[in-house]
Amino acid sequence: MQALKDARKLIERRPDSEAARTFAALVMALESEDVYPLVDLYLLEYDDFGLALALLAEWRLDRYYTKKAVLLDLSAQVVQKAGECADPTALAGSGS
Repeated sequence: MQALKDARKLIERRPDSEAARTFAALVMALESEDVYPLVDLYLLEYDDFGLALALLAEWRLDRYYTKKAVLLDLSAQVVQKAGECADPTALAGSGS
């Protein structure tokens, strides 16, 4: 579906952007069936907010596993990278 593809492209183009981190966190929450703070979606620009809503709708469709898998893998990488950047011990350990 188009929203899955568009979200993947957004994350690939701007992996360090706030929008990419928001989409990545949303994808990870959807995949793990974890709680997601909807207020984060309201912080997106209007077009990205619409993309997030379309992503939610498409996520429910089971026939797009391949596109979901690619998007999920990319999202996991962004979430992991963001976590490493936010972890002050990760920076301290890198100097040795």
